[in-house]
Amino acid sequence: MFENLDALVLARFQFAFTVSFHIIFPAFSIGLASYLAVLQGLWLWTKKEVYIELFDFWKTIFALAFGMGVVSGIVMSYQFGTNWSVFSDKAGPVIGPLMGYEVLSAFFLEAGFLGVMLFGRHRVGPRLHFFATLMVAFGTLMSATWILAVNSWMQTPQGFGMNEAGQFVPEDWWAIIFNPSFPYRLVHMVLAAYLTTALVVGAVGALHLLRHTSPLRAGTMFSMAMWMLTIVAPLQILAGDMHGLNTLEHQPTKVMAMEGHYESHPDGGPLILFGIPNPDENRVDYAIEIPKLSSLILKHDLNAPLPGLDTVPEELHPPVPIVFWSFRIMILLGFSMLGLGLWSLWCRRRGTFYQSDGLHRAALVMGPAGFIAVLAGWVTTEVGRQPFTVYGHLLTADSVSPISAPAVGSSLVAFIIVYFLVFGAGTFYILRLISRLPRDPLGDLDEGPIRTAGITPAPHLARKQEYDHHGN
Repeated sequence: MFENLDALVLARFQFAFTVSFHIIFPAFSIGLASYLAVLQGLWLWTKKEVYIELFDFWKTIFALAFGMGVVSGIVMSYQFGTNWSVFSDKAGPVIGPLMGYEVLSAFFLEAGFLGVMLFGRHRVGPRLHFFATLMVAFGTLMSATWILAVNSWMQTPQGFGMNEAGQFVPEDWWAIIFNPSFPYRLVHMVLAAYLTTALVVGAVGALHLLRHTSPLRAGTMFSMAMWMLTIVAPLQILAGDMHGLNTLEHQPTKVMAMEGHYESHPDGGPLILFGIPNPDENRVDYAIEIPKLSSLILKHDLNAPLPGLDTVPEELHPPVPIVFWSFRIMILLGFSMLGLGLWSLWCRRRGTFYQSDGLHRAALVMGPAGFIAVLAGWVTTEVGRQPFTVYGHLLTADSVSPISAPAVGSSLVAFIIVYFLVFGAGTFYILRLISRLPRDPLGDLDEGPIRTAGITPAPHLARKQEYDHHGN
């Protein structure tokens, strides 16, 4: 059934499929590890039990997400040998050590302290347990740093030479690691992970506020998530703008595809809000655009000239429709996150933050938005780099293994079946866990005094006063 298909297309689709499954788990676990560290730090500082209760609730979910991220990541590394052996041979002297450093430093750090974080709170003492949680959080950030260094070098390669075998060989490791796009990609990805986690935590809190279950725990996590969203969303938009300017400098063809600029604009380029890219005719049909705004954003000058894809050989064009739409999905979701954060801030000022069902429903709907935005961002980055694996130096068509289409297609079908079964079951179990937030030990706060034998109303009222104080 795959004999008439292109092995290169199937290999690219297989890697895109596996990396899309993989990236959603690190994007969640990076932010969640830091959230666990914050919760435990607040518990040590304030002695409020709600923080350690939330820690215990989220650490199980973190363990599941972390495990699925590790398993899905291992599968991708094997594809470098099966489907992309030529790329591995040519770029291995550069990317191999960097990926090895990620395992030896970040992954070993995470794995070494993960067991202490998950099972050692009553065995090693609170301060050592907090240190273990910090090390797990630091390890996730280190892992992102090494992986982003590898990917950024493939986007903006420098610090290398070529040997007689046609391999990339390192000449300056500092230049390789700290390549021109690395700082922008690292900041953009880490902030995206924090936003993804904030949206999930906020959605869980909103769900239980709407259900009126465990209001102290739900209100605490919802408040923390919305503060994170309010602060980080504008920072992410700023970081994204700076990343875009860096991409314009080093990968202008990608920006042309993102903007839908098939033609050059010598007197200022328009910002195309929406339209249907037509690569056959090299234009955007039914375009809704704002004149010269793209020049203002990219060059800070309304009349600045912007080159188009007509200045680039057609065989070097990326797939414009995919890049065009994935970029707009990412931008739309980014501004939706900003809007949700501002709405929550407005509700805080009005004193309706914990009572606004509209805000809670919006937060619940936005729960998956971080994952979608991360996927859209990675599609923009990776598809926009085409037709290169190492930008400007190694074509994707020259990187694939000498394999047949039926072989790649068969493994692709196997991946799809196994991934949906295994990771689908894991994701379903996580959703079951987050839908069952334990009730507050003394019941719902609005049910009135507890009259269970041996418990007077006084502790319950004190707990309600603590919640009211926390809410205000």
